[in-house]
Amino acid sequence: MKQFINAKETLVTEAIDGTLRTGGGRLARLDGYPHIKVVVRSDWDRSKVALVSGGGSGHEPSHAGFVGQGMLTAAVCGDIFASPSVDAVLAGILAVTGKAGCLLIVKNYTGDRLNFGLAAERARAQGLKVAMVIVDDDVALPDLPQARGVAGTLFVHKIAGALAEQGADLDTVAEAAQRVVKGVVSIGMSLDTCTIPGSPKEDRIGAGKAELGLGIHGEPGIEQVEFSTALDAMEMVVDRLAPAIGPGPHAALLNNLGGATPLEMGVLAEELSRSRIGGQLHWLIGPAPLMTSLDMQGFSVSLLPVTKADEAALLAPVAPAAWPGCLALGEVAVAALPDGLTPIQPIPSANPEARAFIERCCGILIDAEADLNALDAKSGDGDTGSTLATAARALIGAMDRLPLADRTQLYRAIGLELSQTMGGSSGVLLAIFFAAAGDASASGKDGIGALKAGLDRVQQVGGARPGDRTMIDALQPALEALPDGLAAAAGAARGGADATAAITRARAGRASYVAAASLAGHNDPGAEAVARLFEKLTAAG
Repeated sequence: MKQFINAKETLVTEAIDGTLRTGGGRLARLDGYPHIKVVVRSDWDRSKVALVSGGGSGHEPSHAGFVGQGMLTAAVCGDIFASPSVDAVLAGILAVTGKAGCLLIVKNYTGDRLNFGLAAERARAQGLKVAMVIVDDDVALPDLPQARGVAGTLFVHKIAGALAEQGADLDTVAEAAQRVVKGVVSIGMSLDTCTIPGSPKEDRIGAGKAELGLGIHGEPGIEQVEFSTALDAMEMVVDRLAPAIGPGPHAALLNNLGGATPLEMGVLAEELSRSRIGGQLHWLIGPAPLMTSLDMQGFSVSLLPVTKADEAALLAPVAPAAWPGCLALGEVAVAALPDGLTPIQPIPSANPEARAFIERCCGILIDAEADLNALDAKSGDGDTGSTLATAARALIGAMDRLPLADRTQLYRAIGLELSQTMGGSSGVLLAIFFAAAGDASASGKDGIGALKAGLDRVQQVGGARPGDRTMIDALQPALEALPDGLAAAAGAARGGADATAAITRARAGRASYVAAASLAGHNDPGAEAVARLFEKLTAAG
């Protein structure tokens, strides 16, 4: 798999230096490359308790991304998914620890425990005060004697960091950190494994499956489950977390494991807030990439019962930009549309023939959704079918409030409905098309004349003409032939649509940004939609 790296041997050091260059002067690294990779605060006051954490790289922004005022004092970075050496951990401790002492925050993996633990012993032998907490928040494997440390570690960083920044002593900071460790629970789910630089990608998760409870190093989860929707995925995660939490208010941390899009994470945030534990979730951190697993297309949820003191610590300001903040979960605020956009609703009226015709048109577009998307993917962004099908479904849903018995008002009402429900430029142009058709009908034009007037207005506003590789290439010949019957219109539309396959330079629409090689041999999806509509209407008639 192609990745934006130079060499796996220098990947981590180059990434750390890139982070430091954009750190605004708040961060520095120890001069120990390549074996000692330690990021430290350059503004550190050694009279306060230092917080040191770290582990293998590949979890960015953890851990170096959370070095700064209010969180970590130093992060010790290993190679990809590999624990840093004892010397590297010791270097981090020695670099930042003063008389107040140091707290090591360690995720529960054998390598981290051993290397951080031995470094702590060596630091104590040099007279330093060092405490250590082991984070074991993963509840995916309840029978495992040593639970893994995952994204719940960030709660420890934040709460302990706030106390240390306020000047609390080592015992107080360590006690608070240990209390957080005992309270926090986490579990993750992914649709795919991660890609380790320099290694072939493991294709472990089957089609239509998701893996529940997998580790942040790509370790297999407790089971592979059927995947259908974000709702079902979040319900499965909540089912695992709910038995592990008590009553009372909780803070949630919604973590992107690296490859999920912001759109997906937004949906997951909504499903978490609406889940059966949503009423207990008073605060949300994220959704954001916090403890990632390279490019894993997954998410994790961590929950922590919070006291008033915990709330204050979670809300305390911090310097690291990677921390997304802790925000109160509330209801969705809905404001009324401005007066100028509040539509005047037409008076509904019945016309069984018009209703059946519109529903038949909508059904044709819905049935063509997948084919049109596939065609659009060859020359665009693959959503023409979905855009038209979404509008068709909305129009079917609006049928009872349409003025079906008044053609003039019906055109205008369809235009208004499409302007509200249909996305992209297609929605705007079709809204203009039907609005103009309604105006023409009000001026005495017959049905075909009104539709031609609508097309003229679309060409004026949109700028497209026949030959520009748009739906107009099929729609204009279809309307010209329509006086000769539906079959003639269907034939003309098909000829116009098929001719677009030879047009390799689009002059309008999204295809105008696409190279000629990607257009050749493929019908324009908008024109194809028009042709299919007329053909199916002819067959139905």
